[in-house]
Amino acid sequence: MKCGKELTQLDRGAYRKFVNRGSTSFLCKSCLAEKFGIEECVLDEKIEHFRKQGCTLFI
Repeated sequence: MKCGKELTQLDRGAYRKFVNRGSTSFLCKSCLAEKFGIEECVLDEKIEHFRKQGCTLFI
């Protein structure tokens, strides 16, 4: 949606988890971290946390 990078399922899952579950347009993980004003590694930690809890958006 912003940088034009090809999106992965992880990018789509992160956007749906942190922004809007029903979204049909997405930001890549890097652009999402920038939007929130955080480091990408913080976003990775949150994704891993939700993955361990069994969140199906990150399978």
